[in-house]
Amino acid sequence: SSCQVAFSYFPPPAAKEDFLGCLVKEIPPRLLYAKSSPAYPSVLGQTIRNSRWSSPDNVKPLYIITPTNVSHIQSAVVCGRRHSVRIRVRSGGHDYEGLSYRSLQPETFAVVDLNKMRAVWVDGKARTAWVDSGAQLGELYYAIYKASPTLAFPAGVCPTIGVGGNFAGGGFGMLLRKYGIAAENVIDVKLVDANGKLHDKKSMGDDHFWAVRGGGGESFGIVVAWQVKLLPVPPTVTIFKISKTVSEGAVDIINKWQVVAPQLPADLMIRIIAQGPKATFEAMYLGTCKTLTPLMSSKFPELGMNPSHCNEMSWIQSIPFVHLGHRDALEDDLLNRNNSFKPFAEYKSDYVYQPFPKTVWEQILNTWLVKPGAGIMIFDPYGATISATPESATPFPHRKGVLFNIQYVNYWFAPGAAAAPLSWSKDIYNYMEPYVSKNPRQAYANYRDIDLGRNEVVNDVSTYASGKVWGQKYFKGNFERLAITKGKVDPTDYFRNEQSIPPLIKKY
Repeated sequence: SSCQVAFSYFPPPAAKEDFLGCLVKEIPPRLLYAKSSPAYPSVLGQTIRNSRWSSPDNVKPLYIITPTNVSHIQSAVVCGRRHSVRIRVRSGGHDYEGLSYRSLQPETFAVVDLNKMRAVWVDGKARTAWVDSGAQLGELYYAIYKASPTLAFPAGVCPTIGVGGNFAGGGFGMLLRKYGIAAENVIDVKLVDANGKLHDKKSMGDDHFWAVRGGGGESFGIVVAWQVKLLPVPPTVTIFKISKTVSEGAVDIINKWQVVAPQLPADLMIRIIAQGPKATFEAMYLGTCKTLTPLMSSKFPELGMNPSHCNEMSWIQSIPFVHLGHRDALEDDLLNRNNSFKPFAEYKSDYVYQPFPKTVWEQILNTWLVKPGAGIMIFDPYGATISATPESATPFPHRKGVLFNIQYVNYWFAPGAAAAPLSWSKDIYNYMEPYVSKNPRQAYANYRDIDLGRNEVVNDVSTYASGKVWGQKYFKGNFERLAITKGKVDPTDYFRNEQSIPPLIKKY
């Protein structure tokens, strides 16, 4: 017999009642925006970070719902089920493919925009915090700092990223080697399921809780809030940024970096941002310059780091310093929700298990990064904690043996200027194929890339076979468990987008 799945019955709507009529019974009209509303374009556009998805060609939501409490979210799901309107969920708007607020195919859907739900409660004594999914990382970091200057949380680098999406897909930043990913430091959640019911870790069960901590946003319900454990950092951390051009030996230094960086102590993270014929080595060390300098001289003398490169500061000051290059005006930088930088953008990612031949670094710096339309490459070293965690501990599987992650980023600033950047992104991705992970070629779920594949819908359900094509690249062997869990908690595939986990109903 097939696995028995319980799901609620949604009675047919009362005569003449429509989706909006259902919503207004439980949600104040001021929180609802129809396509005909004068405010709809600004509400939809306010957190779109990639201008490619602002064009009229994109399939837009029928309504935008901006809840202020959990009951509004529950009502949106119940009304959506009753009136055959699907729900997509947006927290920070950084979704690289925009699937949290647009559809690639014609579809009747509404967006639950969590922008108004962004509270953070920190318990400094217990070293825990609850944070709403609509909060931005900068707001979480600032709230932690206000409670204790020696506690931190290992999530993303950019402070405007929404908590909901970042945690759902894994979430990593400058603390990844010390404390791993955000998702593995989540200890409880509040989640609205596909029937509109509210759950926590205890009521949702082990598989469901496992899936929401790294299995990607939206597939398993709407996570309203996350409880996280806070982690200790010293009063002083040290940041340095050292740039080297090709003529200054960048190729040899980066060639050494790929072997050294994953082997360094967990307290030291050195990533690289390569743009044009130049590599910038950007580091965070959990300690003082006095301790860092001999460590660098011993482990990585090729970089030539000395005390003049040191910038000592608190962990909270390091957030705007790494992101923006300065450590002043903390509140303005970390609590600012107005982002005027909205380029057109394309992103891809890779994982690397074997050191590149030096000739590959020569090609990257001497040829690829100076071509017309060239973008930026960001290299994050793994090793230490992120690599020591078992692959099956969370859905995020990129662990043992990973030397570093690559993010390919390309920006352009006019709708008609896409040809060269898009061509560069595709061509360098193809060039890198022999040197990166294989079977499958892996990618990071939070660097969503629709070119890896998209779901096919048959009989109103996303097929497992189509999802497996892209899903194994993000989740490796964890994909099947994610799909089985989806089959248990959302068998009719209510929460879905073009790269949501498809339901797999196991026969026994």
